[in-house]
Amino acid sequence: MAEIVFQGASALALDAKGRLAVPARHREVLSALAQGQLTLTKHPVGCLLVFPRPAWESFRDKVAALPLRAEGWKRIFLGNAMDVEIDASSRVLVSPELRQAAGLVKDVMLLGMGSHFELWDVQRYQAHEAEVMQQGLPESLGDFSF
Repeated sequence: MAEIVFQGASALALDAKGRLAVPARHREVLSALAQGQLTLTKHPVGCLLVFPRPAWESFRDKVAALPLRAEGWKRIFLGNAMDVEIDASSRVLVSPELRQAAGLVKDVMLLGMGSHFELWDVQRYQAHEAEVMQQGLPESLGDFSF
């Protein structure tokens, strides 16, 4: 299978039980790539990381190989990881612990980030994006052209 790249934003809503409907444009790929198996964990900027299982396994191996001085980050990424499956109604249950950690209540934004997704509370994401835009382009993008 060619390398899969997830991109784009999807405005979604969690239901009363904390379930998220997987956008139709990603369902078939996630089914083929990961048999509907995903792993969710905390991201240090206040959102959740959502990995198809094969991408998670690669990320998990990199985190597990970090030196002892990174033990705290191992705990954040690996200790908070939750394996989930896309159900028959194309929904994923986000645990109460992870919803609380990312401030997810109802309106959320799912961002394709290449090999994985980020799941944000919509207001938190808008504030984060506005902050990034105010900072201007970092030096590393100084020679980047559009």
